[in-house]
Amino acid sequence: MKTYLFFILFCAISSHLFAQSDDPVIPVSGTAIKSFIPKGWKMISNSKGDLNKDGIADEAIVIQNTSLKNIRTKEEGRMGDDTLNFNPRMLIVVFKNAKGKYDLAVKNIAFIPMQNDTVSACLLDPLLESEGVTIDKGLLKINYKYFYSCGGWEVTTDTYSFRYQNQKFELIGYDYYSMHRSSGEESSASINFSTLKKKSTSGGNVFSEETNKPKTVWSKIKPVKLLSLATLTDDILTDYLAKMAM
Repeated sequence: MKTYLFFILFCAISSHLFAQSDDPVIPVSGTAIKSFIPKGWKMISNSKGDLNKDGIADEAIVIQNTSLKNIRTKEEGRMGDDTLNFNPRMLIVVFKNAKGKYDLAVKNIAFIPMQNDTVSACLLDPLLESEGVTIDKGLLKINYKYFYSCGGWEVTTDTYSFRYQNQKFELIGYDYYSMHRSSGEESSASINFSTLKKKSTSGGNVFSEETNKPKTVWSKIKPVKLLSLATLTDDILTDYLAKMAM
C-alpha cells in the first residue's frame, strides 16, 4: 500500500512539474489560439495581420509561465520592486489557413525578455513598456523599451523587423533610439539588412531648440546572412550587430 501511495504521489508531482515546464512542447497545429498555450502559461500579448501574403490574418502571441518557483523576493538593500518575476516567455507565430485552423510558423523562447531583469531590479518590463510584438504591413516587429526607474538616465528602444521569406522569418531591419532624460540628448540608427544601408542620426535634443541640431549620416554595411527568428538569441544578435560596426 505504501508503495502504491508513493507511486500516486510521484505521478501527481511529475504531472505538476510537466505542466509548469519552463520550455513546454508547442503543438504544430490547432483549432484555436488557446491550443498553443500550455497549461500553467498565460497570454500577455496578441497581434493579428497577414504575414505570409495569403490574404488571411495570422497571429503572433507572447505567452508567459506562471510558476511560483520563478517568483522571487529581491535582495535586501537593492532598489526596485520587492517581488521579481523571472518566469520565461515565449513568442509563438501561427498561420491561419483557409479552413480556419492554425499552423505553427515559428516559436522562440530565447529572445523574449522576462518581466524582471536578473541584474537590475530597476529595469521596467522591456516588452510591455513598449509596443511589444506587432504585425505591421506584413512584417513581424518586436519592440523593446529599456527604462530604469532608478540607477539610470538613458531610455532606449529597439525594434526588430522580420519578414517571412525563404520559408522562415528573417531579420531584415533594426531600429535603435536613445534619449537622455536629464540632458535631452538623443540619437538613433536604422539598419536595413536587405538593402545593406545604415542611417545614423546624432546631435538631437528634445529639451533645447538651440542645441537641437541633428545630423544624419548614411553608410553601407557588409553583406551578411540574414538571421532566423527560430534560432535567435541575445548572444547571436550581439555578435551580429557587432560585425556591423567593424
